[in-house]
Amino acid sequence: MTIAVIDYGMGNLHSVAKALEHVADENIVITSDPRAIRGATRVVLPGQGAIRDCMGELERAELRGLVDELLSNHSKPLLGICVGQQMLMERSEENGGIDCLGYLKGAVKRFDDKQLDEHAQRLKVPHMGWNHVSHIQGHALWDGIEDKARFYFVHSYYVSASERSQVFGATHYAGAEAHVAIGKGSIFAVQFHPEKSAAAGLKLLENFVRWQP
Repeated sequence: MTIAVIDYGMGNLHSVAKALEHVADENIVITSDPRAIRGATRVVLPGQGAIRDCMGELERAELRGLVDELLSNHSKPLLGICVGQQMLMERSEENGGIDCLGYLKGAVKRFDDKQLDEHAQRLKVPHMGWNHVSHIQGHALWDGIEDKARFYFVHSYYVSASERSQVFGATHYAGAEAHVAIGKGSIFAVQFHPEKSAAAGLKLLENFVRWQP
């Protein structure tokens, strides 16, 4: 039993792997080897930084086709994290417009940095720190996690999904409802960093390890 963390040169790979080791008995590998990824029982798609760079590095590492394959055939559970969530959408507003993987319908939008908080101070973008996540609907990965539990975020762009049935969690910031947990079939993806989100984050990773979609 192996969980593969896809290494395409982007993402908080070692922190994710360490968090998974904390909650899983399975072997955790960080790998760019297509055979190892195909042979794994579960897969994690991380991402960090600019989506243009993440998409470019996925192509450069010759892993774009493999990720498309995993998304299309639902052969095993896959967890996307941070930009690994954004990449699942059709298009991002970043850098004037970047095509994404197109697995789920919707866009990746930038927070409005002109929004004010309750003290009439301009809200900071990127959205950085802890925020509450509301459960839009039930999911196995929410088991044992309270509605409106807090998770850790670092992002300037957020997912706006077109199909509400694929939204499992949301948070509000800078006047926007960010769809921070989305999924379909054996795919689940989150904008926040579960590996940095203390007990709630570890519980979500534990649920992913046990998930039988």
